[in-house]
Amino acid sequence: FVFLDKLEPRIQMLSVQPDTKPKGCAGCNRKIKDRYLLKALDKYWHEDCLKCACCDCRLGEVGSTLYTKANLILCRRDYLRLFGVTGNCAACSKLIPAFEMVMRAKDNVYHLDCFACQLCNQRFCVGDKFFLKNNMILCQTDYEEGLMKEGYAPQVR
Repeated sequence: FVFLDKLEPRIQMLSVQPDTKPKGCAGCNRKIKDRYLLKALDKYWHEDCLKCACCDCRLGEVGSTLYTKANLILCRRDYLRLFGVTGNCAACSKLIPAFEMVMRAKDNVYHLDCFACQLCNQRFCVGDKFFLKNNMILCQTDYEEGLMKEGYAPQVR
C-alpha cells in the first residue's frame, strides 16, 4: 500500500516489419529476428529478454508496465517487495507486506481478510455500509445497536 516512486512507460509489443533492418536487443545485444519485439525504456527487447531482475518473469506477459530503481528492471510485485512501505493492520496488528492488496477506512489500513465487523465478524461485500467508531469497523446492525445502548437512535433517512 504505497505510492510508487517511478512508474515507467508502458511496454509495447510491436510487429517486426520484414523489410526493416533488424533492431538490436537491449538484453542480449543480438539482432531481433522474431516476428514480435518489445519496446520499453526507449529500447528494443526480445520477448524472452525483458525480464524482472528478481523473479525472472517475462514482463511482456505479466502486464504492460515495468518499474526501475537502483538500475534494476522489476515487475510490480518485486518492486513493492523491495522498495515499498509496509505497515500494520489496524484490526490484527500484524504486518501487511507492501505488495498486498488492502482496505482502507480513514487513516486505518486492513488486510482484506481482516476487513469485517469487529463485533460479529460479518464480512463486507461491495456496496455494504460499514462504520468506523472508536477505531473499530462495525456493520450497520452493530453500529445502530451501539447507538441505542448509548441512549440515542441514529437518524434514518
